[in-house]
Amino acid sequence: MAMRKLLEFYTTRAGGLLAGLVAAVLALTQMAAAQPLTRVDLELVLAVDTSGSVDASEFELQIEGLVRAFRDPAVIAAIIGTGATGGVAATVVHWSSVNDQEQIIPWTRLTDEASAQAFATTIAANVERRFSESTGIGGVLQYAERLIRRNRFEGRRKSIDVSGDGSNNSGIPPRLVRNMVVDEGITVNGLAILTEEPFLHHYFAKNVIGGAGAFVMTVSSYADIVMGMRNKLLREISINIAAVPPPGVIEFRP
Repeated sequence: MAMRKLLEFYTTRAGGLLAGLVAAVLALTQMAAAQPLTRVDLELVLAVDTSGSVDASEFELQIEGLVRAFRDPAVIAAIIGTGATGGVAATVVHWSSVNDQEQIIPWTRLTDEASAQAFATTIAANVERRFSESTGIGGVLQYAERLIRRNRFEGRRKSIDVSGDGSNNSGIPPRLVRNMVVDEGITVNGLAILTEEPFLHHYFAKNVIGGAGAFVMTVSSYADIVMGMRNKLLREISINIAAVPPPGVIEFRP
């Protein structure tokens, strides 16, 4: 009897505490939901491949490519051009195998030269490599979709930008996830680095990219990646949603 009363006491007390905790969480969730979303022209997830096929210098070149792209006058002009519709909300993700993804740079609104330059500086300051495992493209597409769904922005366009030098060999097939995110109005674009797989762009075109105006841009070596990232960002930011071209492959020739 004493034990039963003790259990009843703790159960009641714990239940009350749990109910209070749930109520507090729900209240916070409702408060967050009540806050208006910030409208932007484009929500953009930049997913950087850090899998085992990417060596240290190649990883650094991907980071340098992003940094220099956001400091490029043409890219800055494209960002400024989106000002009437709220600018660009961008975030950077490192990814490798199916469970290895991390948001390295939080969602940041870019509207002018100062914000673009500051974003580039933040990318340059976060060069620690988080992963070096297998290649889980399906996993990073799932992760990027969640980042878009849960952020505090509402974009006229939403894009996931995957750079990589290999096909999927870890976790869920990317085509399945690609189809899901495209159904949610998200475009998936790619930068295929052809150092390991010379026909990777065909794999990307069939299994990774999708959505309005989707494209895969190719670079034949990591030496070309800086200009490749610049050109890719220009296309993603500047594309006219009312007259988007069909999905396809764009070969970069330095």
